[in-house]
Amino acid sequence: MSDSYQTVARSITVKSVINRSEFLAHVKEVATEEEAREFISAIKEEHKQATHNCSAFCIGLPPREVTFADDNGEPSGTAGKPILGAIKSSEITNVVVVVTRYFGGKKLGVRGLIEAYGGVAKDAIRTAGIVTRVITSTFAVKCDYPALNSVMYHLNKYEAEIVESDYGVKARLKIAVRESLAKELKAVLEQFGLIE
Repeated sequence: MSDSYQTVARSITVKSVINRSEFLAHVKEVATEEEAREFISAIKEEHKQATHNCSAFCIGLPPREVTFADDNGEPSGTAGKPILGAIKSSEITNVVVVVTRYFGGKKLGVRGLIEAYGGVAKDAIRTAGIVTRVITSTFAVKCDYPALNSVMYHLNKYEAEIVESDYGVKARLKIAVRESLAKELKAVLEQFGLIE
């Protein structure tokens, strides 16, 4: 199982005019389906005068990824699917895209709609940029001060990060480490009886 994934680097809105229709593609990184649905609702509320607010999202990694696509009144398969296609072809996840359309009086036809929605979504993703996120596992370590050097050595070796620390009678550390290395690091620290 992979312990990293790619997603958009920032939230962004990109505007395109195609055959007099105005398209606004809104892109945002999200962690949950609930967060994605809230973003879709917020955009629909903000652009309730728009002809359509079509959307798609992808959350998680295969085989447990959750995807969603909505045409919001456009002909079936002409909006939500092309937006989801733009997400998939960009090889990103944990992202939601809403494309708002203000109709400009000229019909685009099925092919034109598919190209327009997919194209503006892809442009927005490209403009937002792509970053790699690492999935981490967190756990707590407690040790006496003489053992701290040894703990730090292992944390550095496994590129673990100290998220919280409390230096009381004993040193208590909350550690975040790459998911693929967590089991190994825990095993090493357990040998010294350091896992809390």
